[in-house]
Amino acid sequence: MQDRGSSTKDIVYIALFAALTAALALFPPIMLPLFAVPISAQSIGCMLAGAILGSRRGALSMLLVVALVAIGLPILSGGRGGLGVFFGPTAGYLVGWIPAAYVVGLLHEWGWRRLNVLNSFAFCVIGGILVEYAIGIPWTAFNVDLPLLKTTIASSAFIPGDIVKAGLAAIIAMAVKRSYPIIQRTA
Repeated sequence: MQDRGSSTKDIVYIALFAALTAALALFPPIMLPLFAVPISAQSIGCMLAGAILGSRRGALSMLLVVALVAIGLPILSGGRGGLGVFFGPTAGYLVGWIPAAYVVGLLHEWGWRRLNVLNSFAFCVIGGILVEYAIGIPWTAFNVDLPLLKTTIASSAFIPGDIVKAGLAAIIAMAVKRSYPIIQRTA
C-alpha cells in the first residue's frame, strides 16, 4: 500500500511530464512535403515519461496529455487541440503515446539494474518508435486512404529524427537515474 506522500509525488510527476510534453509543442512543427504528419518535438515526451517515470506513471502522464487535448487545450504542436484532432491523420501517433510510454517504462523497469545509455536507447526505440508507429501508421493509412505498405514506406522518412529523439531521451534518462532516480526496480 502506498502512503499519501508517495501518491502525491506520483501526481506531481505525472502532471510534470504532461506539462513537459505540452511545452515541447513550443518548438514549431516541421512539415515535410507530401506528408500529412508533421515532425514534432513532442514525441520525445512519451520516451522521457516512460524512461524516467516508469510504465504506470509514464502512461498516465501521456493519458493526461491526450485528455487535455480532447477537452480542447491547444497543447499540440502548431497550437492544435480539441476532438477534431482525433479524426485526423496524426491521431494514431497521439493515442500511441500512451502505450509507447508504458512500454518504454516497462522495459526500463525490467532492465533497471543493468541500465546504461545503450539499453535505454534500445528501450526508447522499441517503445517510442516501434510501438508508436505500430499504432500511428495504420491510423494514418486508414485516414488518408493509402495502402499500409505505402504509408509505412512514407513514414520511414521520420525514423532518423525519432532515432535522434530516442538517443536524447536515453542520455537524459541516464542523467536522471544517476542524480535523482524515480523508477524503482519491480520484482
